[in-house]
Amino acid sequence: MKLLTLLDAAAPAQQGGGASMWIMLILIFVIMWLFMIRPQRKQQKELEKFRSELKKGDKVITAGGIYGTVAEIQDTNILMKIDGDVKIRVDKSSIMRDTTDVQNNQSANQ
Repeated sequence: MKLLTLLDAAAPAQQGGGASMWIMLILIFVIMWLFMIRPQRKQQKELEKFRSELKKGDKVITAGGIYGTVAEIQDTNILMKIDGDVKIRVDKSSIMRDTTDVQNNQSANQ
């Protein structure tokens, strides 16, 4: 009889432990989504918007670190003027940043 009483007392503790495990897993997923996945998606959308709004004359940096000025825009690629008469064609997805405002501010400060 004492054995049955011990088994009955242990059963609710196991059920509660399972529920709290699921709650912790869900909580971990929500925290990961808030701090990792959501900001990454927001950053990706901003980068796509930036690339779609590029125009001739914008000063940009490629993923490879090449600084240049947009000379011509096509559907998937850009003709970029690097220096003098040197122009290269790069994929639109390799454009990472716009440096037009940064370079204008530096010129004004000097």
